[in-house]
Amino acid sequence: MQTVATTSTRRLTSENPEPPQQRQQPQTAREVIAANIKSLIEQLEAGHSDALTAYLTAMSRFHNYSFGNILEIARQKPDATQVAGFWKWKEVGRSVKKGEKGIRIIAPIVGVRRKKDTEADKDVTKQNTAVLVGFRSAHVFDVSQTEGAELPELREMSGDVGENRDRLLSFIEQQGIELVFTEKIAPALGMSYGGRIAILPGQSKAEEFATLVHEVAHEMLHKAERRTATTKTVRETEAEAIAFVIAKAIGLDTGTASADYIQLYHGNASLLAESLEVVQQTSAVILAALKPPTAEQAAMPDAELAQVA
Repeated sequence: MQTVATTSTRRLTSENPEPPQQRQQPQTAREVIAANIKSLIEQLEAGHSDALTAYLTAMSRFHNYSFGNILEIARQKPDATQVAGFWKWKEVGRSVKKGEKGIRIIAPIVGVRRKKDTEADKDVTKQNTAVLVGFRSAHVFDVSQTEGAELPELREMSGDVGENRDRLLSFIEQQGIELVFTEKIAPALGMSYGGRIAILPGQSKAEEFATLVHEVAHEMLHKAERRTATTKTVRETEAEAIAFVIAKAIGLDTGTASADYIQLYHGNASLLAESLEVVQQTSAVILAALKPPTAEQAAMPDAELAQVA
């Protein structure tokens, strides 16, 4: 069973014994939080990871669709997650599977309006102007309709969450937050609505735990008056920093997952440093909720234990 306290994991050998008085003592929650925040700041200061760089390069090749076309894609293929045209998939090393039916969208037709020679002579930088001529039907395909080279993915968290998942779920319930699991939020992994959290089912236990902590952090920090004083970048940086701190504290392999996520929202080490106080305080509250009950608390009747809590 995992706990929120961490100790030194370096093994002792007969060739390199460590005197008893020099053995590292279990860290306090405050020390764990400080060490994990420092680790995340160092990752952010190091810049983009190789995984994030590859992901951003791949994503830059994909077109951003209009709201109308997004609705059309969702209507025709509700489970679509990443769409592109036939030749765009070729550019990233994938091919549309034989027999797949395209998703119809509306594409603009852009023409060129040439200026008169007399006007062009006055301003050589504006000789021709792109103009919208009309629209045409086009077809795109979801990644599930293609095959070939794997698209770069961001690093995910891994490891065993143990009983910490159940304790986190209890904490969420105690906060009066409704929790639902639904496919409707795809491709988002989690959403926070103020008193309600939605989680995408099918995630690994480690990734689901980190997503839950991220959304709980939003509920605790960004669903009240404080939201008006923050930006999207600040909110995502704070929530993911807390998810990193908690995930690392219970022993999950976090890698660069949180740093990559923060940098996707244009967060950085300086921004995180400005939010240290709220990140530390919120992390402490969640860590306390994950702490295993003492033997005395475990022996108490539920009603009496509720009064103590």
